[in-house]
Amino acid sequence: MAIARLHGGPLDGQVIPLEGETTDQLILPYSETQVVYERTGDDQNTGDSDGPTSADYHFVEAEGDIDPAASERDDRTGA
Repeated sequence: MAIARLHGGPLDGQVIPLEGETTDQLILPYSETQVVYERTGDDQNTGDSDGPTSADYHFVEAEGDIDPAASERDDRTGA
């Protein structure tokens, strides 16, 4: 099993498992929208005894509003 290390965006610092082969792009749910991360660089820890293979993914975009404070304000003001 491989893992993805996420950099930037709302999921910065998260590590998630990857099933099967590593892909060039991850589209992940976040709040009521989705966020997009793209793979950068080569896989790390690809040896037999150096831990799980990992790949770095960097934040590209969010498909909607990712500021939960803004949506909470809208709910309170009736907007």
